[in-house]
Amino acid sequence: MDWMEYTVLTTTEASDLISQILMDAGSTGTMIEDKNDVAANQRPEGQWDIIDEAIAQRIGDDVKVTGYFEADAKLADRIAFIEGELRRIAGMDLGMDLGKLETIRHDVAEQDWTESWKAAFKPFRLGEHMLIRPSWEDVEPREGDHVIEIDPGMAFGTGTHETTGMCVRLVEKYVKPGDRVIDIGTGTGILAIAAAHMGAKPVLATDLDAVAVRVAAENVRINGFEGVIDVRCGDLLDVVQESGDVVIANIIADVIIMLARPVRERIADGGIFICSGISAERRGDVLRALDEADYELLDVLDQGEWCAMAARKR
Repeated sequence: MDWMEYTVLTTTEASDLISQILMDAGSTGTMIEDKNDVAANQRPEGQWDIIDEAIAQRIGDDVKVTGYFEADAKLADRIAFIEGELRRIAGMDLGMDLGKLETIRHDVAEQDWTESWKAAFKPFRLGEHMLIRPSWEDVEPREGDHVIEIDPGMAFGTGTHETTGMCVRLVEKYVKPGDRVIDIGTGTGILAIAAAHMGAKPVLATDLDAVAVRVAAENVRINGFEGVIDVRCGDLLDVVQESGDVVIANIIADVIIMLARPVRERIADGGIFICSGISAERRGDVLRALDEADYELLDVLDQGEWCAMAARKR
């Protein structure tokens, strides 16, 4: 079967929004190529590079968000939908730089599509001890490292985005062996798997997207945590009856603000709420929501245009 590779040129800040538009149009997967991710995931000078600098040069200054569509009778309607949505958001004041919003089309065979994922995804490190690798790449872990095997597919969350990296740092710091952990909006399951590596048990991972749930469940199996991590399909807390010692939400600021109070009912006394996906300009809004919902702020991490937080339920 042939496919169309459809790319939108945008910015780091707007990349998630563009990805969602492509998914809403029926893309069977999205890929974000952002040179800022390369720089963010490089190792300190003098240690082996995690991502080849040539990748950053190839990506260029524009963030490329690519979707994949079957070349069938619905393709023209899907492209028309995307172009209409791009025109719509271009005329709105969203408080962010959307970039060029130029589009590039390329017809690819199914094998070419598979190889394009592989070319863009190389091993990299998150936090202090999490080493992320796709199945086709070999890595040499250091003592104390935890290797997480994640293949990019049809769900968000391969881990390259700085919001995920900050979340992992907070997971490493606050998740203790035996903690009960809930990961809301799990995507590929990378944060739930990181929590399991820190000794959390049990771990509950939820996502509204049925494709993400399937991908996360497969990644849980590949990484050997089937008896530890339970993956459920549902909207935010709708499928969560349990309480957790740590609740993780790497989503967006508006959802975190909305969740701040109701998620308390799912956090054990003295438990931790780790939240990320917060743009720098919404930092104060989220801090205010956490304070009003009676959390004690423990940590704020800043990286690029994003921040992540850890707060304790009083």
